[in-house]
Amino acid sequence: MTRMKRALGPAWPFVCFLLLNLLLLSLSRLGLAAWQVERVTDTGGWAHLLLQGLRVDVSTLSWLFGVPMMFTMLLAHDNTLGRGWLWLMRVWLVVGSLLLLLMELATPAFIETYDLRPNRLFVEYLIYPKEVFGMLLQGHLVALLLVGLILPLAAWGLWRFSARVCRDLGFPRFYWRPVLAVLVLAIGLLGARSSLGHRGMNPALVAFSTDPLVNSLVLNSAYSVGFAVKQLVKEENASALYGKMEEEELLATLREASGRPASDFVSATLPTLTHNQASYRGKPKNLVIILEESLGARFVGSLGGKPLTPNLDRLAQQGWMFDQLYATGTRSVRGIEAVITGFTPTPARAVVKLDKSQTGFFTIAQLLRQQHYSTSFIYGGEGHFDNMAGFFLGNGFEKIIDQRDYTQPEFVGSWGVSDEDLFNRAHQEFEYLSKGEQPFFSLVFSSSNHDPFEFPDNRIELYEQPKQTRNNAAKYADYALGRFFEQAQQSDYWQDTLFLVVADHDSRVYGPELVPVKNFRVPGLILGQGIAPQRDTRLVSQIDLAPTLLSLMGIDSDNPMLGRDLTRLPADAPGRVMMQFDKNFALLDGEQMVVLQPEKEALEFSYSFDTQQLSSASLDPALLQTARAYALWGSMAYNRGLYRLPEPEQALAQVPVATTRAE
Repeated sequence: MTRMKRALGPAWPFVCFLLLNLLLLSLSRLGLAAWQVERVTDTGGWAHLLLQGLRVDVSTLSWLFGVPMMFTMLLAHDNTLGRGWLWLMRVWLVVGSLLLLLMELATPAFIETYDLRPNRLFVEYLIYPKEVFGMLLQGHLVALLLVGLILPLAAWGLWRFSARVCRDLGFPRFYWRPVLAVLVLAIGLLGARSSLGHRGMNPALVAFSTDPLVNSLVLNSAYSVGFAVKQLVKEENASALYGKMEEEELLATLREASGRPASDFVSATLPTLTHNQASYRGKPKNLVIILEESLGARFVGSLGGKPLTPNLDRLAQQGWMFDQLYATGTRSVRGIEAVITGFTPTPARAVVKLDKSQTGFFTIAQLLRQQHYSTSFIYGGEGHFDNMAGFFLGNGFEKIIDQRDYTQPEFVGSWGVSDEDLFNRAHQEFEYLSKGEQPFFSLVFSSSNHDPFEFPDNRIELYEQPKQTRNNAAKYADYALGRFFEQAQQSDYWQDTLFLVVADHDSRVYGPELVPVKNFRVPGLILGQGIAPQRDTRLVSQIDLAPTLLSLMGIDSDNPMLGRDLTRLPADAPGRVMMQFDKNFALLDGEQMVVLQPEKEALEFSYSFDTQQLSSASLDPALLQTARAYALWGSMAYNRGLYRLPEPEQALAQVPVATTRAE
């Protein structure tokens, strides 16, 4: 050991920390795999998981320690400058190792929620410390305490270990130092890229399964988050992930998939702008959209889920209930994007958070403002969360009501006031607005059904013990919703208002499939005076809701939405939905589903709605082309500012549409 230490000289501490961290990361991966043993075993990928995981770890550590090791070969010595650098090197080694450890300690809780290793969402939540710390404190206190205990002990142990491995180092002669530094840099770059090919290490290179969780276990969490941060700067370019497509072919495919005649497309500059005539021809109605947090279909009794929503089930008998409605994503901002803008999902963040969509981006609030509606967003938490207030104010919403605007609320949790407080305030607002001559539109966004599931005592008969669980929170959210509609149906605004109750996404999307379809299914219900009770069994996407609502309200418009007006489609019309699960995009058309994966071949599956299971199927080139067109359109529209309303003076001109697809 002493001979090796002398031979390696100032590289010795890095070798020791490299081996120590390889052991840590491998043990963590092995532990996580043992926890998910059934899913790992089903893929038959134990050897791949561990060996390729080691490859990812070497790449991660090469990025983390390669450059400092190069400078150490140049600077470390038994003099003032050299000793100062050695101290900085110890700090780097210890802090870097603690970061790796912290990410692995955070992984189990993240997997429990998102069924993946920490990724882009981990970074996005870091900018909201108040909400996140409150959630951890109330719902994950044991895990928080363990991390708080383990990290200081690890820091103490690693600092002592660094002192030991840095003691009595040998140093090369000055003329060998540049040679060794270049050699270390070359080895470090080779280890970081982990390939001699054109593309270096990336998650697609080591992915081997159709189970996204198992693929993520091959990585380590620091690498997963680091790669996600790197991708943020170019995330809006879907063609880099799913392949390119000629613009003319893309637009022709989208128009053909819409099933609409060429005469409906009315702009030479905005490719998806269409003329839409409302099916309801009376006085334009008010609109209230109630976006329910994390209320997947599995919590809704009338959709075959747990008996947690007696009020929603009762209301479903009075309105237009969708049996097969699917969310476009797994985050609240993705649900907002789909329901409020009708925008198709992309592998980027939702447009609510992207720079180019903060003003001039189409929303139904913007359209209704042009129709002289009063528009508002009512929320129980802080409106700045996920940039909601900024996006809304820049795109058609006149008024934001958030946590600061509630006086003496009944209950305040980590995510804001309770749903009861939210709906009481909404009811007051609608009562006031109904006394004026101006019609109104409001988005009401609930938050009680969110981890750590805090809600007032003595409101519901608990479904289970302890109190703060997903199921109990879902039941409380339904209780608050029921109380609101009891008030609304007795109010002056009821007869003039159209209501949509819809979930933003399911509470947890998980499973061994590339896209777990069953966990994208959410409830959707349209209520109001004149809405006939019906159960709609068609396949419906969240992006179909806004066009349908405008039609039911009596609003004629030219807008860029690709969603379908369900009032004008036959009852037996085949439906299609699109779902974004991390970087995978799925188009489910009838029972056939194409999944696009980053830098990999597309796959097709058959989906059974009875068993909620996927089975492999032959790839249909036409369906693949449609899926790719939908997947690429969002990035193209966002980057080029194509998803907007025309300027008032802009002349509309019919656009010629290709009658056949390009080969």
